[in-house]
Amino acid sequence: MTKKDYIKYWVDTANEDWVTIEVLRKGKRFLYALFLAHLTLEKLCKAHWVKDNKDNHPPRIHNLVYLIGQTKLKFSDDEMDFLRKMNDLQLEGRYPDYIESKIKEYKEKNTKPILDKANTIRLCLLKGLQ
Repeated sequence: MTKKDYIKYWVDTANEDWVTIEVLRKGKRFLYALFLAHLTLEKLCKAHWVKDNKDNHPPRIHNLVYLIGQTKLKFSDDEMDFLRKMNDLQLEGRYPDYIESKIKEYKEKNTKPILDKANTIRLCLLKGLQ
């Protein structure tokens, strides 16, 4: 596979995940929608990692801030703070000891602004890959 093929893989699977977020949101599965929002951003960061590095295989990590640090991407302090918070959501959606308490915490009212901000960053990441 070429570098372009690897980038396409990350973008295509991120786009599929973003479609699923809407299904989860409508089904009131907010924590899982947030988990997939993180995963979407992670995949797009990995596409940028492939674009900006010699190798085609990004590190097998989930930390958005670390991944961005390995690319030419530049984000504001506010955006980086948001991405740090998104890192917490991947943990909360991944491990059972987090899930029960967090399902009760994330409702539509406090999920929508997070998904909106994640979408803004998603669109920015996609634009940088064109």
